[in-house]
This record gives sequence, C-alpha cells and structure tokens, in this order.
Amino acid sequence: MKADLAIINAQVFNTFSKRFEKKNVFIVKDKFYYITAEEIEDYQADEVVDAKSQYLIPGLMDIHMHIESSMTSPSIFSEAVLTHGVTTVIADAHEIANVFGMEGLEAFFSQPSVMDIFYAIPSSVPSTTPELETTGGFIGVEEVKQLLKHPKVIALGEAMNFNGIVNEPDSLIRQILRTVQTERAFMPLEGHVPRVSGLELSKFLYAGITADHTHQSPESIYEKITHGMFLEFQKKSITPENISVVVENHFYEYMAIITDDVMADDLLSGHLDANVRLAISCGMPAEQAIYCATYTPARRMGFQDRGAIIPGFKADFLLLKDVEGFEIGAVYKDGKLVYTQGEDIRYPAVKPDFPEHFYKSLNCRLLTAEDLRFKVTVSEKAVVNVIKISEVGTFTEHVQHEVSVVDGFLDWENSGLALIVVMERYGKTGDIAYGFVDKALYEKGAVATTWAHDHHNLMVMGTSSEDIVAAQKQLLDMQGGYVVVQGGEVQAVCPLPVGGIISDAPIQELGAQLMEVRQAMRRLGYRNSNEIMSFSTLSLPVSPVIKITDKGMMNVRSQIMIPLVEGEQY
Repeated sequence: MKADLAIINAQVFNTFSKRFEKKNVFIVKDKFYYITAEEIEDYQADEVVDAKSQYLIPGLMDIHMHIESSMTSPSIFSEAVLTHGVTTVIADAHEIANVFGMEGLEAFFSQPSVMDIFYAIPSSVPSTTPELETTGGFIGVEEVKQLLKHPKVIALGEAMNFNGIVNEPDSLIRQILRTVQTERAFMPLEGHVPRVSGLELSKFLYAGITADHTHQSPESIYEKITHGMFLEFQKKSITPENISVVVENHFYEYMAIITDDVMADDLLSGHLDANVRLAISCGMPAEQAIYCATYTPARRMGFQDRGAIIPGFKADFLLLKDVEGFEIGAVYKDGKLVYTQGEDIRYPAVKPDFPEHFYKSLNCRLLTAEDLRFKVTVSEKAVVNVIKISEVGTFTEHVQHEVSVVDGFLDWENSGLALIVVMERYGKTGDIAYGFVDKALYEKGAVATTWAHDHHNLMVMGTSSEDIVAAQKQLLDMQGGYVVVQGGEVQAVCPLPVGGIISDAPIQELGAQLMEVRQAMRRLGYRNSNEIMSFSTLSLPVSPVIKITDKGMMNVRSQIMIPLVEGEQY
C-alpha cells in the first residue's frame, strides 16, 4: 500500500462509537485512505509520523460565526484560527455586507485562505428595515438569487427580524426565506431567536427557520430542541446548568458548539477550541464535546466529506496531547501539517486586497457641543427614556429616569447617565439619534466606534460633551474603529480603516490595540463580561429589549420608536 502520509500509533477518535482506539491512519493526497488497528508491514509512505499515543480527532468546524467580529480579513483570520484547530468555518458576512453590500461580499469571497471558508447568505442587510436603520449596503431578493449560485454559499445566514418573520407575511425577510426554500430546498436556514417561546417559537419554525445560536437557558434548550430546532452553543450559553440539560437528555445530536463572535484580542488565546474546553469543564464528556464540534456541525450543513476520520473524507485533523484539557499539539489541513504547538503557522497570511474606496467610507460631519444640548419645556425635572445595560450578555432593559433641568436645558452631564449618539455615516440622510444609557460609564469620558452592530453607523457614548466631541473627531480622522477619550485626551485607539470595521494589520497588533481599548473602557467604569460586544450591540435593533440606531431608540419587539425625553421631540 502506498500513502502520502502515515500517522502511526495514534489514539483515533471514532465518531460513531465516540471512543478513542489505537490505530494507524493512512492518507492519500488530501483524503483519509485507510484506518486500521492492524500492523501493516509492507506499506510505503512519503512521510511517517509516530503520534506516540497522541489523540487524533477531526478538524474543528465552526458553522455559525462572523469573521468581521474578529475585525480582520478572511486571509488573516485563516492564519490565526488554524492554530486553534479550526479547519472549516461557515461565515455569515453580514457586517461587511451592511457596509458595502454585494461588493463587500465579493471582496470577502475572493480572499485566499488555507482553511476552508464557506459562506451563509446574509439575510439581514439591514437587520430590520431601511426605515428603522440606515446601512451602506442592501441584500434583497435579487441579491439572494445571485448568491444562491455562488459555489462558496451553503446556508442562509441568521434571520433576525422578529416582527418581519412573525407578523408580516410579505416582509423582506419572509420573501428571502421563500426564495431560498423554492430555489434551494435543502439549504439550512439559520435563525436568531432570542427569548422566543410558545406560539412565537412555532411561528419561527413554521417560517422554515430550524436553528438558533442566541443566548440559551435550560428552559429554552429543552423547548427548542424538543420542537425540532438545532441549537448552536456560543460561549455565553455554555454554562453548567445548560450543559446539564444536554447531558441529562442526551441532546448531543441536536446541537453544535460554535463561536458566533470572537474579538481580536480574545482570538490571540483561543477560538472554537476555547469553547470546547469550556463545554468539557461545564460537564460535557470530552468525546461528546469533540463530536459536537466536528460531526454534528458537518451534518447540520450537509457536508459529505468532513467531520470524521473515515476513508474518503478530507484529511483535516488535529493531534491532541491531552483530551480533557484539549491541548492541541499539531494541526493538519488537507493532509499537510500547517501548525505545530509552539511554532509559527506554516502558511503566512496574504496581505488583504481591498478596493481603495473601502478605506474612505466615513461620510458624516463633525459633532459640536451644541449638538449635545437638549432644550426642554419643563422647568425643573424631565423624564428621559434610558437603555439599561447588564453586566453579562447584551440584553438591555428600558427604564426611565428624572434629569434636572438648568436654564431650560437637560443637565445630563450631572445625571449619572451616559449620552449615546448614533450618526448616519454613509452620506445618505445625515440623521443623528440620541439616547441615554444607565450602568455604562462611571467616570467622565467617552467611547466611540464605527463597529456598531449591524448597520455600523458612527456611535459615541460619553458622560462629558467635551470627550464625546473629541472621540467622534478622532474616529473620523482614522476612518473608523474604536476610540476611548478621557479629559479631552485619547486614551486608546483601535483603527479599523477598511469600512470602519476591519483592520489589515497583523492579528497580534490588532489584538493588542483592542485590548488597550477594553482596558481603557474598564477604567471609565464599563462593566460587562465582554465590554466591546456589549457596547457595540447597543445599536443592534434585533437584540432585546431596547436599542438605538440612527433613527432613534426603539423597542426591539414592537419596533416602536421611543423618545429621548417624554413629551419632547428632537
């Protein structure tokens, strides 16, 4: 027998028995050829690797994620994530699509990568409607029909517009769902289904949506899975109480471990492998965690060539030094070694190639202090509507506060609240929206970004007019990213010049910059399990309960606008 690569004396993961068995693995070209426990004396191989009883498992597969959440290009992302054992991803590139539409998607599709990157059609560009948020791009029925023909497209990305799915049969998202169901009947339809149950959950399922990746609870896991929904567990859903529901009910066949969003600084230390380790630490048997990060995701997406160590499947695999700790010793892609623990990746990233105008995408005016003064008709105190953030996750609450009035204007800088401003940045309307945020910044300062889910307009939040104005100016000067300002001085920046959402810097440099922003936000008092994501999703109008776009604050479920000050208009 002639092979290109032989891995001998390995503890090989059998996907179907969910056990490790000592075997020899023979690879021809880029596929597994023969896996056997027998000693074969007469084989020939161009290369022989003695695994020395290391654990051989399939390459990890992340079927719901956004490359843009790591704020980098597909090429650089591939280089970084291969070191964490991820060999296949299905990316929902709705961030770049919200900024540049089809041109942005094509720019992503054309990026070279060593790992296999497939794509889900962005179904939410915008996430709601153009009347509720302004985006740079738009994906409608005709664009979906074009994307269905692309060889890299294998799923429909998360459908997020709750009102459009549940209450409006002729909404854009319902038209998109019908188009995909007609033209690609077997394509997986991914959903964004937070805090939805009972009849409303049935309405999601009736529309054809069969998966959810949002924040789960023990109750939602049981209800959704027993109603036939496939669940994709991101980090915040991997908790001991949630995993116990999976284990007790043997729900492994109906779930996968995914990442959804991994920030650039977090990417330096882990990706999907970190969530596998977390699942194991929360009580999931290691063999089941491997199964749910390799085979169930492959089956969900309809792959017939990966996710298990069997003849004919792609030779994407890892050698683990330890199973319980999920310590990766080596990564192989298409039968070739791409990474060894402690060494640099063997395939250096290709520098991203984006059109020149992607680097000049911010088109809005400078803020002034006068923009941040709010005249009111009441004389002493005004009732304002407020977004209250939580210390864990991205859900918010709608509360009201009384703010003192001084000389006919809101004295918001002494209210204990932060002012949040969203400016339309695409040069279409020039709209500016205002809101207040509670439990955000406890010190004087400001935070600004253009990485504002999902419309990516310019968003700045602060407790000082001076710092808000300074942060917005810095953001315009560097054509997008993150900025933290205190006392009129810039404390941290993370430039994202490609569309205001992506950097073309090496991932180590980008990660360090984002960590500086995160630490500067903490010094201002921002408290959340993920400060960057918490802030950036204050603008996401499909995530409960109250969020803000360039059109104003709104109730996410009803999509009814909420005034800044009761009884006033701005």
